[in-house]
Amino acid sequence: MSEELETFENEAELKFDQYGLIPAIVQDAESKEILMVAWMNAEAFRLTKETMQAHFWSRSRNELWHKGATSGNFMHVRQILVDCDADTLVLLVEPAGPACHTGERSCFYRIVERRE
Repeated sequence: MSEELETFENEAELKFDQYGLIPAIVQDAESKEILMVAWMNAEAFRLTKETMQAHFWSRSRNELWHKGATSGNFMHVRQILVDCDADTLVLLVEPAGPACHTGERSCFYRIVERRE
């Protein structure tokens, strides 16, 4: 996968929304399971790049959030991807525990509808 990816050179091209946020999809680097979706502002993005641990903007608490700082369930970032429109990020991570505050491995553990 890595050999076919282009390098995103100009971070100034990232498209944060009217609130200064960009969605970040957090995906297990090995299994490719989607673990969670969160929001980043420019500071959370900068801190994530600097530390290679996931930082987000909490919309409910209106503050920066270092994933795992209180739970120990850090998300060690292996790669940051940006989509073609530069308005969504994917963090490929090595999780150090469950992603969800409920204790589930992924925040996506409930089925709305299933067809067999």
